[in-house]
Amino acid sequence: MNIQRINSYTDDRFTPEILRQHGAFLIDGKYPCGFEIVDDRSAKMYYHDYEDTEKVEEILEAFRFYTGHITRFYTPEGDLLKEYEPVKLFDLPLREIQPSQFYVDQEKLAAVGSFIQREEDIVIPVMEYEGSYVSEDGHTRLYLAHRRGYARVRAFLEEEGTGYIPDFVEEARSRGIYHVGDMTELSHEEYEEKWNRFCDAFFARLEEREDPEKGETMEGQGKTIR
Repeated sequence: MNIQRINSYTDDRFTPEILRQHGAFLIDGKYPCGFEIVDDRSAKMYYHDYEDTEKVEEILEAFRFYTGHITRFYTPEGDLLKEYEPVKLFDLPLREIQPSQFYVDQEKLAAVGSFIQREEDIVIPVMEYEGSYVSEDGHTRLYLAHRRGYARVRAFLEEEGTGYIPDFVEEARSRGIYHVGDMTELSHEEYEEKWNRFCDAFFARLEEREDPEKGETMEGQGKTIR
């Protein structure tokens, strides 16, 4: 099964709320599947075939790769589809978070700002690195928190972490980025060009280190940080 995440904010197959929350997916190139987050632990799943439980679970896992704190899933009618072990959330002061990204997409910032209403709405995955909490994802939400003057967000710890994040952290620090407010706002076009260029170059170097002779394409490098 092929599961493709839709990152556009304009797609007639999904509601604006689902698109703004990055909950839109395309299954096998033709079946839309949308997730609408309704609270800090729950989401509704919009899909045409809930009876295929094996496929549904695979799609749920793909969604939870980006939103590990969401552990309860319902149909649009409110029937429980699947419940996972709850994730422990904790309050984390914004000033204590070390970013692993350098830029903020202004288009994404506007989209996120449309559904974030308070500090408690921001939940991010973090890892521990050299005595600091490092944000693995959710940088747009963190920057929005900074812009709005929020003092803290909620977080959950990913104990294993993502392997390349420490390298991203060191690169961020080399650019003088030690706090969420140190990141730079860019237009969507400039963000895509600069961030994608950095990621492409980084993973090309990583591929060479992993397998310098074969030059095979490395798949599944991790989540797209946002």
